[in-house]
Amino acid sequence: MRIAQVAPVAEAVPPKLYGGTERVVSWLTEELVRQGHEVTLFASGDSKTSASLVPAVPRALRLSGVRDHTASLLVMLEQVRRRADEFDIIHFHTDLLQFPMFQDLFHKCVTTLHGRLDLNDFHPVYREFLGMPLVAISDAQRRPMPPVNWASTIYHGMPRELYPFDPKGGNYLAFLGRISPEKRVDRAIEIAKRSGVPLRIAAKIDPTDREYFKCEIEPLLNHPLVEFVGEIDDRQKREFLGGALALLFPIDWPEPFGLVMIESMSSGTPVIAWNNGSVPEIIDDARCGVIVETIEAAADAVQKVRNMDRRSVRQAFDARFTASRMAGSYLKVYERLLHKDTMRKRTRKERMTPSLTLHA
Repeated sequence: MRIAQVAPVAEAVPPKLYGGTERVVSWLTEELVRQGHEVTLFASGDSKTSASLVPAVPRALRLSGVRDHTASLLVMLEQVRRRADEFDIIHFHTDLLQFPMFQDLFHKCVTTLHGRLDLNDFHPVYREFLGMPLVAISDAQRRPMPPVNWASTIYHGMPRELYPFDPKGGNYLAFLGRISPEKRVDRAIEIAKRSGVPLRIAAKIDPTDREYFKCEIEPLLNHPLVEFVGEIDDRQKREFLGGALALLFPIDWPEPFGLVMIESMSSGTPVIAWNNGSVPEIIDDARCGVIVETIEAAADAVQKVRNMDRRSVRQAFDARFTASRMAGSYLKVYERLLHKDTMRKRTRKERMTPSLTLHA
C-alpha cells in the first residue's frame, strides 16, 4: 500500500526532546515500513525515518523559534495535494487545515485527532466537513464532539523494546511531561510530601507557561523531597521511568490519551493517575496502576504500588499498546477506505454504462 503520513512541523519525527504527536507518527511510520508498505513522510527536514522523507521545513519549528506554524503547514499541505495521485491513502496528523483543501479526496484521506476536542471553538469545522474520516485516540476524547465521520478509535502504540522492562524499579516518584496548569505538577509535589517519598520532575516549560512556573511551581521546588530535572530525551527517559517506584499523572483536564502512561507501563512502572479523560481506558486499576480522585487517595496509592507486580504492568502494555497493534488497527481503517472507494467507483461505472436492448 502507498501511504502518505503527514506530520506537524513543530517537532522533528521523532522529536529530539518533548513531543507526543510526532513521536506517535514516527512509531506508526516505521512499523508500516517494517511491514512492507511504501510510506512517504511529510515532516521537518531534521526528521529521521526509514520512509521516504519530504522535508516541509528545514528544521522543526519549535526549536527554530517559529511561533505561528500556519504558513509552513499550508505550504506542506499544498505539496501533499500536488502529489496526491501517488498515494492510496493520505493520513493526516495536522488538526484542521487540510479539511477544505482535500474535500474531493476524502475517499482516500483520514485524519487522526491528537488534541482535546471539548473546545467548541473548533466544532464548526467538523460540522461543515463531514466527509473527512476521523480517528480518535480514546473514546473519552470523542465524547464532546458533534456527529462526525468516525472511522475508529485507535490507541497509541510504541515499539516493544523502546522502554525496556525494569523488574526492580526504584524508590522515587516520577513526573514526566510539561509544566502547565492542567498537568498539575503541584499535586505531584503534595503527594510526595504526604507520602514521604522523593519526587523527580522531568518536564519542559513552554514560553506561555513560564510565568505560571515562576509564580506557582518554582516556590514549591524548595523542598528536600523534590528534584527538578528539566526536559529529557528518549535515552534519559528509559532510565528515568524504569528506575521509578511509580509515575504520577495528576492531570486536571480531559486528557485525550496520555502517552507517558504507556511509556511507564512498558518499563513495568505502575501509574498513579487522576480519573480524568482517557485514564480509565488506559490504566487497568489495581493491575498496572491506581486511579484516584483526591490527594489523600494518591498518597495512599504510593504504598499500594509497592506491592504491584511490575511484570504484570509490562504484560498489560504488551497486550494493548504496541506499535504493531497500532499499525494493524490503522491498516484496517485504510483497507475499509480503499474497499469503500472501489465500490463507489464500480457503482459509478455501472451507472454510466448504457444497458443493451436486444431486438428480435
